[in-house]
Amino acid sequence: MRRTTSLVVVAALTLLGAGFAEPTVASGTARRAGTVGSPSGGDPYFPADGNGGYQVMHYAIQDTYHPATDALRGMTRLHAQATQDLSAFYVDLVLKADQVLVNGVVADFSKPNRHSLRITPAHTLTSGQSFTVQVAYHGRPSSIRTTVDLPGWDLYFHHRGETIAEGEPQNGPWWFAANEIPTDKATYDITVRVPDGQEAVSNGQLVSTSTAGPLTTWHWQMPEPMTTYLAFFAAGDFAMRSGTADGHPYVYAVSRLLNAHARAAQFRRLQRTAPIVKWESQQFGDYPFTSMGGVVAGFSLPYALETQSRPVYDSFTDGRTFMVHELAHQWFGDDVTLSQWPETWLNEGFATYVEWLYREDHGGATTDHRLRSLYDSGRFNWSYPLTEPGVAHIWDTSVYQRGAMALAALRNRIGQADFATVLRQWVSDHAGGNVTSQDLRDLAESVSGQDLDGFFDAWVTNSGRPADTAANGLG
Repeated sequence: MRRTTSLVVVAALTLLGAGFAEPTVASGTARRAGTVGSPSGGDPYFPADGNGGYQVMHYAIQDTYHPATDALRGMTRLHAQATQDLSAFYVDLVLKADQVLVNGVVADFSKPNRHSLRITPAHTLTSGQSFTVQVAYHGRPSSIRTTVDLPGWDLYFHHRGETIAEGEPQNGPWWFAANEIPTDKATYDITVRVPDGQEAVSNGQLVSTSTAGPLTTWHWQMPEPMTTYLAFFAAGDFAMRSGTADGHPYVYAVSRLLNAHARAAQFRRLQRTAPIVKWESQQFGDYPFTSMGGVVAGFSLPYALETQSRPVYDSFTDGRTFMVHELAHQWFGDDVTLSQWPETWLNEGFATYVEWLYREDHGGATTDHRLRSLYDSGRFNWSYPLTEPGVAHIWDTSVYQRGAMALAALRNRIGQADFATVLRQWVSDHAGGNVTSQDLRDLAESVSGQDLDGFFDAWVTNSGRPADTAANGLG
């Protein structure tokens, strides 16, 4: 995520069934009593998000959406595996649920709160069992408040017949039934039907478009693992361009709410995507996804977001820094994702450091100069550790910049060659997975052969500004 202001607390198918046979239960199998899966994914900052007792392997989302009225009606089919015996379980959904099927059988459901849907299947699900959940729903998503309840926390943007369905840390439950937790990654088929003549843009590859009567169906597919907050759709009147660059298919979309001159300028900026991705691939390893691209909204957004494979941008006048940041997230944040939200620096500090590295490599200030000038400025909030900023501060400028400073200092401490190895191995070792600060400490120590406990304590796990020493990468 890259904010348009320097300090903001962000407030965030056609079903394919191929490869997913309908689970069955052998007749006569003894049933265990089972337990109720947790209604919490266990995140200390957002305990209402996510659920326990299962892991999702694939989402098949089929929504019909009218941008003029924000009316959405849809169905999500989750292909999942139980991790415990389940007599009941939860999914995240803020829309009104109409029907639930588990393994093709009607299931009881209730809404214990505005964020959760409790599902009671006709038969207990046993640990290790693969199963499907099909949830039908409807509503007007933009009328439903965020469940985070912090001032200025915005998600799901609807304006003048155009919608950008994105948000961090929450997003999915406003338009599909989800297990909204970073560690539950899955593959996706996303189908959005919109009125004929309008467009629906989403993640990954455009598989097909087809028109039947008054509606056009846009089918997108994300074959690489993705967490729910990185899924998105943009619906409305968009100009689109597609092609292939460096072996990757791309799709660019720019809102027609912008005039023709502004749209042309935005397309020119989006064309920077391929060379930026190429440069970042040279630094960190192969681009992690099959497709790439970008979307430019026709109205003001409070932030750009690293929606997987295809970032969403506000209408920008220059934007190269924003693009470098959001595209860096494709490696750091999307492919390799934080495990829990207190450690947002693992996403944002890395992407901010890549901004610095890009500027240094393109004739700008060196990362050492930026590290020293920011350290000496004394303008950041050092009162909390990077690993525990508090929920109100997880997207503070201090988290972004202090995170980048910690990485720049680590480069000084272990040397440029070892640090470059750390970045590439970080991506290769954890591709498609989730990470913690301890994982980074362990990797840096393994590559460098140094004991870095003091360094990581000073920069990451302790509060206060690190001492100005060579041991802290500052001497």
